[in-house]
Amino acid sequence: MKQSFLMVVLSFCVFSQYTFSQETVISPEKYTAHNKGKLFFFWGGNRETYTKSDIHFYGENYDFVVHNAEAQDKPKGLHIDYINPERMTIPQTNFKLGYFISDHYNIAIGFDHMKYVFSQHQTANVSGYVNLPASDNGSLYNGTYNNTPIDFSTNYSTDDNDTPPPFLTFEHTDGLNYIHTEFSRVDDISSKIFKTWNSDKVQINLTEGLGAGILLPKTNTRLLGKDRYDEFHVAGYGISAKAGLNVTFFKHFFVQAELKGGYIDMNDIRTTQYKSDKAEQHFWFFQSILAFGGIFRI
Repeated sequence: MKQSFLMVVLSFCVFSQYTFSQETVISPEKYTAHNKGKLFFFWGGNRETYTKSDIHFYGENYDFVVHNAEAQDKPKGLHIDYINPERMTIPQTNFKLGYFISDHYNIAIGFDHMKYVFSQHQTANVSGYVNLPASDNGSLYNGTYNNTPIDFSTNYSTDDNDTPPPFLTFEHTDGLNYIHTEFSRVDDISSKIFKTWNSDKVQINLTEGLGAGILLPKTNTRLLGKDRYDEFHVAGYGISAKAGLNVTFFKHFFVQAELKGGYIDMNDIRTTQYKSDKAEQHFWFFQSILAFGGIFRI
């Protein structure tokens, strides 16, 4: 009887010791091990390049195309305006707010504030016609154009009272606003490469995604001597794809670098105060982004 009792006690002690030792080996799950249910946001800056595009301008008494028009962005560089609440819309910026629907996938709303400036120091071919009334300031450009080279730097300045007026100034500088929804995947590569890596201190992630949305440019235009126009208007749509590297520090704060490419089609650009005056263009863009953000479970 005593032997049986001793065997039971001994077995219990061995089992308890084994269980305790197992529990001490198992480390608590890291906060960064799962993303589902987390909310994130970021703010940053960008640079862009654009393909050449044909820009079609039309309205009462004129209809012409500027072929293979060149454009560039308008960078601010390192500047306090990126964090100045009163001037944050002046630089080229990016904002994103998203939610993880699973550990690897998230849905986000993004606002890419890009800038598109028609290169004023270019010569481009123009096809179409201009037939404005003789009393109109822009009537000096009347004529038929058949792939006619036009030097757009001629008579150009920033003075709204130029005499003679410029043939065309055209830019989306406040801006080329791409408001979109994005669906992305995120993968932690640091924990996979380094088995003992503490991702709660530093986590390295790869991210890829697809997006689509509308273009809400504020187009600054002076066309054929007409008054300058500069108002927001929904002008078309865009689609995009991106890939990026995310480095998260201490669970909640991150730096993210992205490369994004896409297609923009704007078929309803306002160019003057008159609704009959329009422009349309489509082109590809490439964007590089550097942003800072936070991620928290809700």
